[in-house]
Amino acid sequence: MSAHLRHADPAVPHALVHPGQHGCPYGTHRVIKPQGVLPQPAWRIDNTMSIYDNEILIDVDALNVDAASFTQIKQAAKGDVDRIGATILDIVAQRGKLHNPVTGSGGMLIGRVAAMGPALAGKTDLAVGDKVATMVSLSLTPLRIDQIHRIHQDKDQVDITGQAILFESGLYARLPDDIPEKVALAILDVAGAPAQTARLVQPGDTVVVVGGGGKSGTLCVYEAKKRAGPTGCVIGVSPFEKDCQRLRELGWADHALQVDATNAVAMMQAVAEVTQGRLADVVINCVNLTHTEMGSILATKDRGRIYFFSMATSFTAASLGAEGVGKDVDMLMGNGYAKGNAEYALSLLRESPALRHLFDTLYV
Repeated sequence: MSAHLRHADPAVPHALVHPGQHGCPYGTHRVIKPQGVLPQPAWRIDNTMSIYDNEILIDVDALNVDAASFTQIKQAAKGDVDRIGATILDIVAQRGKLHNPVTGSGGMLIGRVAAMGPALAGKTDLAVGDKVATMVSLSLTPLRIDQIHRIHQDKDQVDITGQAILFESGLYARLPDDIPEKVALAILDVAGAPAQTARLVQPGDTVVVVGGGGKSGTLCVYEAKKRAGPTGCVIGVSPFEKDCQRLRELGWADHALQVDATNAVAMMQAVAEVTQGRLADVVINCVNLTHTEMGSILATKDRGRIYFFSMATSFTAASLGAEGVGKDVDMLMGNGYAKGNAEYALSLLRESPALRHLFDTLYV
């Protein structure tokens, strides 16, 4: 960035200024408006960095912005790094959290535990000073940004000085010693994708990964190949030649199709051609752009399964679209959490030198 961007408000010191006050485990005590909702759908939440007795205060080092959100912000800012930073600061100033009002999505963060409420004693294995990644969305996390140091446009990451609050129910992962922080941040942000892929794909399945050349897509292609086995077929889809070339070089995809998933008929025809008309048993959509629902639906055979991991997915478009073309398919809207997903995602980097090298190259 041409200059550091700072938040206008003064920094709030680490302090328990709510002594004896117990917050809702889900954070409803932080909701400002509208009342009666949880922090994620709320328009604005309280981001004062003074913790209740069952909250955790985190000194934040970096944000990993959701891909759909970061793409939208970049496009609106026309790639201007200062405008991207100003937009991020403006969202947090308005909402008390990094909750993109256009995409509805957030991201995640890494930082160090700065303070813990006394009511959490014995309820968590965390200690002050631990390095953690939060496994809940920034769209529900009270956040303040004191300074933006650097924006990594090619990684969807933002280095900051700031603080955040983790609620009692909030998920987290300790950062491992054997994986660089930025690599861990990148993979933990999409940890739900390979974990859900492992649940969905059976031996012998034909699997299509839409957005197979991206961060979450690459993990899903790798996991799908493991699960489908030698009798299965894994197909990676991307509109970009560089992504398709990478898919071929990595060798986990049986086919790399250069096709725009927003063109639903073209998507169906491309998948039909390489499957002899059988289409896919499982489609995993990791695309960070809108209007790819119908391409995924048409590429799926009847009674097939679709996992929409992308936050750019429209439930209305998917549901009414499947009905409109008479497709009897099961659709799973991406839950970014699956039990044990953090450790599982990190284990993939440990078991595959090629995957580890790719993430080290792209995110360090």
